[in-house]
Amino acid sequence: MILIKNETNDILIRDDKIVKIDKNISATADMSIINTKKLVVAPGFIDIHVHFREPGFEYKEDILSGAAAAAAGGVTTCCCMPNTLPVIDNTEVLEYVIDKAKNAAVTVLPIAAVTVGQRGIELTDFAALKKAGAVALSDDGIPIINDGVMRAALLKAKENDMLIISHCEEEEPMVERDIRLAEETDSRVHIAHVSTASAVEAIRKAKAKGIKVTAEAAPHHFYLTEDAVVEKGTLAKMSPPLRKQEDVEAIIQGICDGTIDAIATDHAPHSVEEKNLPYNEAPNGIIGLESLLAVTLTALYHTGKLGLAEIIKLISTNPSKILTLDAGELKEGCIADIVIFDPDEEWTVDPSKFMSKARNTPFGGMKLRGKVKYTISCGRLVFEDSANTKIRITNT
Repeated sequence: MILIKNETNDILIRDDKIVKIDKNISATADMSIINTKKLVVAPGFIDIHVHFREPGFEYKEDILSGAAAAAAGGVTTCCCMPNTLPVIDNTEVLEYVIDKAKNAAVTVLPIAAVTVGQRGIELTDFAALKKAGAVALSDDGIPIINDGVMRAALLKAKENDMLIISHCEEEEPMVERDIRLAEETDSRVHIAHVSTASAVEAIRKAKAKGIKVTAEAAPHHFYLTEDAVVEKGTLAKMSPPLRKQEDVEAIIQGICDGTIDAIATDHAPHSVEEKNLPYNEAPNGIIGLESLLAVTLTALYHTGKLGLAEIIKLISTNPSKILTLDAGELKEGCIADIVIFDPDEEWTVDPSKFMSKARNTPFGGMKLRGKVKYTISCGRLVFEDSANTKIRITNT
């Protein structure tokens, strides 16, 4: 058993569940105690947009290393995209991912492809994929260009009570297209990694009309501008790309007013050799799990734009609601997925110390505020900050 001692309420964990939340729970000899004075205890973060590269690209990342990176970032549930090799477009590959995830530090849930091979032509078997464990559908990385295919996909997803996550490469026209199709079919659509002011405004108007659209933004899109490319080169090359300052400000406003529902990392690992290629040849994408909290707090909390409760909703409660997951809450009887963090601790990002296999982050060398101290996943302590000195787990 684990007992979390906090100034507000104590939390008692037995096996994988929260069994009691109350003031001053008495410790017993069989408990491990985490004293969390001056720390924040929150539901484990939920990242609904990661790339763990397995199967097929394990040299970049694999399910176990990606989950370890998630744990270090306070993320207890990760939803991995299907652009693997082979693509997660059938139950066999889906079940492979689920089987590998059984040994992961945190919960890893697969998102299946919308179309066979992500080719944008033939729809996958939505019903079979859902039954096998897919939590959503996306052709992430390869937008569905054909309007007719996207319309058919939305209708089929509605029939199977599934969510389509749309990757919009030409952002504004495709966001507007997907919103229009969602309205016409009365279906749900989720817009991934929003990066422009125009896209934010289109989503805002759609929500005002009652269209069933949700959206996410990535920390790099509300913290960095295109100027970072000059300094960081390929480490700041991603899709969609970094934008202008006015776009960053629009995304922050969209987060603050509820237009953007969630924050997700789009964790996209690549090898050092790949990112060392000339800019036009290097792959898009950066890693983000281990800097998620710090970038978010530095950009939104320490600037006074949002409080901690609102930020926790964005990276825990709301992502859970979007995918209707059994997570994102601290309540008696719930799965014990918990992150404990210091919102004020300043640290310098050192990618060489990351748990991820990859090092492709533009945040290397930056000073950020907000540090994960402990992560508990399904009742297991899966991460403890090595810098902890005053706050240690002790047995009574």
